[in-house]
Amino acid sequence: MRHNLLSVFALLLGTLFLFLGNGLHGLLLPVRGALEGYPTTLLGLLGTSWATGFVLGCLLAPTVVKRIGHVRAFSGFSSLIAIIALLTGILVDPIWWVALRAFTGFSTAGTSMIIESWLNERATNESRGVIFSLYIAITLFGVVGGQMMVPLGDVKTPILFMVAGIVYCLALLPTTLSTAASPQPLKQVKLDIPTLFRTSPIACVGIVLIGIANGAFGTLGAVFGSDAGLSPSAIAVMMAVTIFAGAVMQLPAGRISDRVDRRYVLAALSAIGAVAGLLLFVVQPNGFTPLLILIAIYGAMANALYPIAVSHANDFANPEDFVKVSGGLLLLYGIGTIIGPTIGGPIMSSVGPYSLFLVTAIAHSLITAYAIFRSRRRAARPAATRDAYTTINPGTLTTPESLQLSPAPSSHRRPAQRAKRSESDEHQRRRSTHQAARP
Repeated sequence: MRHNLLSVFALLLGTLFLFLGNGLHGLLLPVRGALEGYPTTLLGLLGTSWATGFVLGCLLAPTVVKRIGHVRAFSGFSSLIAIIALLTGILVDPIWWVALRAFTGFSTAGTSMIIESWLNERATNESRGVIFSLYIAITLFGVVGGQMMVPLGDVKTPILFMVAGIVYCLALLPTTLSTAASPQPLKQVKLDIPTLFRTSPIACVGIVLIGIANGAFGTLGAVFGSDAGLSPSAIAVMMAVTIFAGAVMQLPAGRISDRVDRRYVLAALSAIGAVAGLLLFVVQPNGFTPLLILIAIYGAMANALYPIAVSHANDFANPEDFVKVSGGLLLLYGIGTIIGPTIGGPIMSSVGPYSLFLVTAIAHSLITAYAIFRSRRRAARPAATRDAYTTINPGTLTTPESLQLSPAPSSHRRPAQRAKRSESDEHQRRRSTHQAARP
């Protein structure tokens, strides 16, 4: 185990720098843009552009890697991200920023897929769970650490943009200097929406709505904080609290969903998130402490929804389809994050900054209503036949390659669990056939 961890230390170190840069640059742009007086609609397009590039990267980056190799592709993607971080500090213009963010999203997907595939190649069945947990923790602390760097510099100068460029360059070094053999070719995930919907309608619809809510807040949360009169340091704390609250909430919510119908858990968490959002929209608290408490409640609920929805879909999927189903849902989540900032920006411009939480509350209310509706349409899986809940990063988009790294794929499931599922499936099939044969 210790040898396996040492062999991936360089990759994990590169991951830390990569997500430090993502956290810093991702928060710096909307904060600086708000100070420059850019329209909220244009700032919302920063998130739309990034998410679009990220989804395209998940689909197209494997072809690039296949053509030029892992090390060259990683160097190219990392260099492009660093160049863009520096350019956004020089070209302080919203149109340029929106265009450049698409390339950042594409390159981030490429670098993340390469790191994740490399970690998967080095992991064994014994070390996979530890390496996956370390990877999730590093991405979480990287994003939060990058966000907390914003108060350390003057947002109105190019210094923090230069720091982001330096951090991205540091992410390049561990992987390019590593002597480890290149991993196997990246997997290209096909988005089969009809199959996804037949497998789990609530996961399919719910994850798009989750992406809308999370994408809107992730992009426009900093703009909301600026318009609400918060300082850059307070905005950084606010954004970090939502991620930490979501990370803390995942484990208890997941354990409950292993025992209770996951759709009820989705409905309850979404309802609480909707109430928190409506309170923020209606009350508009003046003090930072009550604002932070409500946003922490919102973050805890909002960031715990995605892994539960994925777990529900995998409960009904065939074991060998884990990567296909989860990868498709991941790309649907990316589509949701494209929609969220696109509709959130104009609404904030016309109604006010607190209307951001009206957008999230509507999305969460729709999840609650649809989850309850679906619970009346199909029986839940017995707890004994469900797959165990697996933690998934609540703070950032991950790529389909992370599904190969996760200890949850079908090849690592317990044979007894698969046998119970097969037995349950056969029982339900015979019962349906018997009922259909009755006059």
